[in-house]
Amino acid sequence: MMQETESRMADTIIEVKGICKAFPGVQALSDVDLQIRRGEIHAVVGENGAGKSTLMNILSGVFTADRGQILLDGREVTVSSTKRAHELGIHIVHQETSLCPNLSVAENAFVYDIPETRLGLVDRKKLRAEAEELLEAFDIKARPETLIRELGVAQQQLVEIAKAFAGNCRVLILDEPTSALAIHEEELLFEKVRQLREQGTSVIYISHKLREVFELADRVTVLRDGRVVGTRIVAETDIPGIVTMMVGRVLSQLYPEKSKKRGKPALQVRNLASGRQVKDVSFDLHEGEILGVAGLVGAGRTETAMAIFGVAAVEGGEVLVDGARLEPESPQKAIARGMGFLHEDRRAWGLFLQKDVQANIISAHLGKFTRGPFMDRKKEQAEARRYVDALAIRTPSLMQRVMNLSGGNQQKVVVGKWLSTRPRILLVDEPTRGIDVGAKAEIHGLLRDLANEGVAILMISSELPEILGMSDRVLVMHEGRSVGTLSAGEASESAIMSLAVGSLS
Repeated sequence: MMQETESRMADTIIEVKGICKAFPGVQALSDVDLQIRRGEIHAVVGENGAGKSTLMNILSGVFTADRGQILLDGREVTVSSTKRAHELGIHIVHQETSLCPNLSVAENAFVYDIPETRLGLVDRKKLRAEAEELLEAFDIKARPETLIRELGVAQQQLVEIAKAFAGNCRVLILDEPTSALAIHEEELLFEKVRQLREQGTSVIYISHKLREVFELADRVTVLRDGRVVGTRIVAETDIPGIVTMMVGRVLSQLYPEKSKKRGKPALQVRNLASGRQVKDVSFDLHEGEILGVAGLVGAGRTETAMAIFGVAAVEGGEVLVDGARLEPESPQKAIARGMGFLHEDRRAWGLFLQKDVQANIISAHLGKFTRGPFMDRKKEQAEARRYVDALAIRTPSLMQRVMNLSGGNQQKVVVGKWLSTRPRILLVDEPTRGIDVGAKAEIHGLLRDLANEGVAILMISSELPEILGMSDRVLVMHEGRSVGTLSAGEASESAIMSLAVGSLS
């Protein structure tokens, strides 16, 4: 027995014991124990608010635990800052990138280890050479001198991951690393992660996509309500078993029954052009249907929605609402015509992070809550409470600042904001990005309920199972153009991908 214990300890690179962490009104972690072995991929899963990101932030020096120990190589260490974490060889890639938008790709990738000349100046030649090698290894389509703000979300995420690989990394923490990646980028990341494992690096992998967990991980630990439910060897369990551990119940159906009828066209787009990303897009969106929009990263899906909603300039074509031309000059005009838009980047486009949950939910239509020159606080509270309850948003109160919520609960606040406007046409871009499997089922059910009530829903998603499970029809885009529309019966992963890569267009 003693030999088994010693062997297990020698095999463990990092261990947490009795970790506790509380925020105002929330006990995020309670007596959490976790052991990570050398050279393993260890997944950590759980619903939003389960404590996954909080635990990883403690390991990486972003937060300090209220109580508990962190042991590295069997010795207790204090991870007081991200700088200290890096010195110990612990690197984290957050779901929301922490890059400096006004610095170059090279400067961001080597921010902790900028090469210098003998005079103490930045060695630009060496920096560029090392950056070129790193960018090529990760198939990042950018020059070393390109500013981060000029890259799309997916490319920024790859730079964030490459940044971690550039350091002396012993433990790599990946928090939802594929949330903005295309399929070929996911495959490249998986290949790199497996290579790290073979080299002896330990990887802690957080993902709501259980398919990824079962494809990559050696072991998986489940958190629920800030506590460890259990750890399983991946090869000895299955997805239903893990889901049951996560939500505490059997999840029978992720996708609701599809619509059996649709009404007249609510939104018609004809030969739409906008900027460099949208060249020629046409489709009809009917009352009571969910039209899925599929395509590879860079196909122009998000940019199309932004043009329709008046965020980006329309340079050609037209948009019709109920048969009447809409001049998409501003979001205010789109909202006035009964349109809502849930953007994929919730932090930049969807939330007031310093404001509370109640203020965020009512923010898209403040006029509805005025009484003379004053705000009707009781009406505000009732509206906010309705969607906090309907979406099961985990918050200690309506007055909690949104910045203190988990990523998935932030996403649900954005959904609540747009549902509160009672839209007739709803554009949703990656509606379940960063949301756990239980909350996904809730969001899917709400979207289908809206469609059944006659709301026309345009749903952009990078997850093909979600596109297939939710869509009544599927619009496929390729390089800024709509290249085909498939009925639910015609749609399959192979049919969608054939159109998305341009082989049938």
